[in-house]
Amino acid sequence: MSSFVFLMLGGAAVPLFAAEGTKVLQYNRDVRPILADHCFNCHGADERQRKGKLRLDEREGALSGKAVVPGHPEASELIKRILTEDPEEVMPPPKSHNTLTEAEKATLRRWIESGAEYQKHWAFIPPQKVEVPAPKTLPSGWDGAVDGFVLKQLEEHGMTPAGPANREAWLRRVTFALTGLPPGIKEMDAFLGDISGTEADARAKVVDRLLGSRSYGEHLAKDWLDAARYADSYGRHEDGDMLVWPWRDWVIRSFNNNLPYDQFVLAQTAGDLLPGSTRDQKVATAFNRLAQQSNESGSDPEEFRLDQVSDRVRANGLAFMGLTIECAKCHDHKYDPISQREYWQMAAFFDNIDENGVYSQFCPKATPSPSLLLPDASQEEKLVELQHQIETREHALEAMRKEVRPAFEKRIAEEGIPGASKSGLVNSIKALFGQREFNPWTQRAKAHFDFEPESVARQDAIGCC
Repeated sequence: MSSFVFLMLGGAAVPLFAAEGTKVLQYNRDVRPILADHCFNCHGADERQRKGKLRLDEREGALSGKAVVPGHPEASELIKRILTEDPEEVMPPPKSHNTLTEAEKATLRRWIESGAEYQKHWAFIPPQKVEVPAPKTLPSGWDGAVDGFVLKQLEEHGMTPAGPANREAWLRRVTFALTGLPPGIKEMDAFLGDISGTEADARAKVVDRLLGSRSYGEHLAKDWLDAARYADSYGRHEDGDMLVWPWRDWVIRSFNNNLPYDQFVLAQTAGDLLPGSTRDQKVATAFNRLAQQSNESGSDPEEFRLDQVSDRVRANGLAFMGLTIECAKCHDHKYDPISQREYWQMAAFFDNIDENGVYSQFCPKATPSPSLLLPDASQEEKLVELQHQIETREHALEAMRKEVRPAFEKRIAEEGIPGASKSGLVNSIKALFGQREFNPWTQRAKAHFDFEPESVARQDAIGCC
């Protein structure tokens, strides 16, 4: 069945049909989906699920059992099994209710006929620059690289581009494309009334304005926020507020500032480990802290902590690798080349955050540690001032301790270390007149004394060792 897609390019609505039976087959695009849907469950990467010791997800396994004989579909057991009408031999088995269509059978036959070439999983193939097609005709304004691909497809289907869109339609399309929002009346009037230059100049002004708007960053960021499982609440039990909007704003700024992708990934993966890391780079690492959390009384902190480790594996596999890696948590992946061992190796990599697993039931608005203070400029100035006051008082306290220590040591040498105050009403009355009586001293925790004689401190140190 042909697919029908509308592309908005160069102001034209272009109907694009996929050619059937004429395109060069690509394993990842045309063949892998068929095998994954109908064959890999029993003949894939999961050794425990594999039937007949036949593996079809790797070329070596498919060729070793002559399931696939490159260039000879009639000699390939795979083709024989999918074409036979014998219910005992046909694959997939009738009881699976997973039947191949005639188009899928034809694709598999053409694939084997053309040499049965395999490709690595698409997530592991580095992007490669391809040659831009040269269409026979090049309409005015269709001079971009993308236009070459579109025009070539149109020519192969005997089609021509639609005419250019009028100004109102163009502004609406480009505004939706870059911001996800419709243009306002003021924007529409300004564009329609712009006759200061050429049409291309007027459109360039609109594009520059949209690219410089916060809405542009918000529009592009929303897909990344979905991939990163962003939410404003914890998602479990009382579903308290999860205050991670500074990370959301960092993502929006990154798109608005056109931050290079490698820096975008590095900041979110290890921004806090970079030499001299900035506050923004530390904020970016919240990507790995966006898991659902609970504060229910019966929650086991360790269980939920490990659940957050698994969440990090899933999120990184999806967002950065394009893989459903979480399928390998309990068994080897049935469709992608990820083993259960590799899953837990990756989990060990992400199991290095000092977190509790649950957030406080008694202080639900507190941010689960580890966390980062994010004061504004005035608050930052106040914090610096308070820190200076604290350091000043601490220095004064230390100086006072050094000043009175000789007198303290002298008194201890002369009178011994006092013990706890004697109990009773009489001693309480004596205490009012400075005549309190003390029991003999017994050793106790050092924290009970403001000052400790050096001899006692040395004795405790030796006892501890």
